Formats: sequence, structure tokens, C-alpha cells
Amino acid sequence: MEIKKDIIEIRVHGRGGQGVVTSAELIAIAAFKDGKFSQAAPKFGPERRGSPVEAYARISNEFITLRTHIYEPDYVIVLDSSLSNVFDFTAGLNKKGIILINSNKKASFGKFKTITIDADKIGMEVFGRPIANTVMLGAFSKVTKLITLKSLLEAIEERFENKDLAEKNKVAIKKAYDSL
Repeated sequence: MEIKKDIIEIRVHGRGGQGVVTSAELIAIAAFKDGKFSQAAPKFGPERRGSPVEAYARISNEFITLRTHIYEPDYVIVLDSSLSNVFDFTAGLNKKGIILINSNKKASFGKFKTITIDADKIGMEVFGRPIANTVMLGAFSKVTKLITLKSLLEAIEERFENKDLAEKNKVAIKKAYDSL
């Protein structure tokens, strides 16, 4: 499912407090662990808990000099399906792009390939709360093959100092990965 070009661009959408920025960072860390060049960046604005937030990740086999927002992503990860009522997160999506969305219902966004996973349900099973960000990363790893499951799990260990929380996130990632 990999889209062929020099730099793969990923845009992550969610709401403040859902781990949007952490998601982009974890993608970049995992890609780096896989021996690729990568970067992650948040889109800054007047974000607050519950308001729409986006962050970006880039992956390449070459050094990345680009430092802009991502306007034409290859992949869009949506942590909160209610955002489809707020704005068009498909804007600029590569015509062969893929949307990975957290929803308990099948979703469709026009001509774009859309993969739905009920990340909130997995989050409830693992954390006791609908935490979706790392669940979505497990699905992203499986669907795209851009980052390996091994590198993603290592990124979790590196990012989370609390070992119990790190283990729960690893379980959530594996559940999502295995569910697709």
C-alpha cells in the first residue's frame, strides 16, 4: 500500500488531549528506528482540550530538508470521527491517499480508500478509557508497512517513562495490528 515518492507525508487529526502530537512523534521515532529519515511537527494555534488539532510526520529514505505544514498528505489518520462534521480533513489528500479513521461504523470519503478501526473500543478494553492514538498507530503500521511493529513498540518504550503505561500502549498497538 506504499505510495511511491521521495517523501511520504502523514497528517494526523484529532482533538486537543487525544495525543495527536504524540502520534506524529511516535511515527517519526519508529521510522528512524527502521533506518529511515523522519520528522514530526505540530500545527500550532489556539489549541485547547477538545478543539481540533493536527500534527504532521514525514518519512523518507533521503535526508528531509522540507519544514512546512503538510498540504498534500499521502495518509491521513483521524483519531476522532466527529471531526468530519467540523472540517474537510481530506483536503489536499493525494488521489491515491489513504484515510485511517477511528470509528465504530464503516466510513467512506468519496474516492479515497478509507480504513475504519474502532480504536475507542480497543482503548476501553486496554486502558478502561477510549484512548485511541496508539491504537491507531498499530493499525497504521499494519496497513501501510511504513513503520514496523517492532520499531513502533520500541518507540513506545522510549517515549513513555511509566513502564505500566508503556506496556498497556504496546498491548493496544498489538491488538489493533492483529485486528486488521
